[in-house]
Amino acid sequence: MAADERTRYFRRLDRLRRSARRWSVLAGGLGGAAAVLTPYAGLGLPDAAWAGAAGSAVALAAWRWIDARALAAQPAPPALDPAEAAARSRARLIAAVERLPVGPGVLAEVRRVRSRIALRGTSAGEQWARLDRAALTLAGMAPRLTGLAGPAVQEAATADASLRDLAARVASVERALRLAPADARAPLAEAHAVLTGQLESGVAAYERLVVAAAGYLAEDARPEAAHPAADRLTEATDLLHGVAGALAELRAVGTPLRAPTR
Repeated sequence: MAADERTRYFRRLDRLRRSARRWSVLAGGLGGAAAVLTPYAGLGLPDAAWAGAAGSAVALAAWRWIDARALAAQPAPPALDPAEAAARSRARLIAAVERLPVGPGVLAEVRRVRSRIALRGTSAGEQWARLDRAALTLAGMAPRLTGLAGPAVQEAATADASLRDLAARVASVERALRLAPADARAPLAEAHAVLTGQLESGVAAYERLVVAAAGYLAEDARPEAAHPAADRLTEATDLLHGVAGALAELRAVGTPLRAPTR
């Protein structure tokens, strides 16, 4: 991204200049120490170490200054337009949220609410709400709609996207119709009526598909006999009744008989 490239450019230039200053100060200190200590104690192994360190620091400082000047000679990347920078920041935020475990669901809900708010006040808003309810219902059943029902789920996803686009078109035409002059209102009104009819019939067909999917799940899950869990619960209940009866009999047998008193 250009914004990041511009920021990285100036950060790298600042790091090179700071590094060059540090190595220049170190080279000056080591060079001064070598210049003072060498005549004072004569040439020796420690003096060679001082001189080598000073020379290395001087060379590194020179390289850093050369790198800094070469980078400064390059033109800085241009600044981004504020709108484009905001859009890219929003994209990075969305990408970060999508990496969270619940991120995709949260983003989908936010987009759904934003789209519904955008259609508020138009005739497409009610159809959008109906489509939303039906789509959420189908999404809850989709993991179990496998086998023969798999292609129907794919068709429903395609139809959902198409109907949402149609709802946006209806809302756009309706808003334009409110602003249109009297002589241009008739064609827009006719187009709006046609699009509204298509949207209503499409949403109704989508709802029928969801109802059919629910019926498919109900028939697919309906057992021919009693559910195994119900059979086990019935057996356990009978067993408990038998145990309770046996305990009652044992309690009655174990109670000692008392002799009658006068």
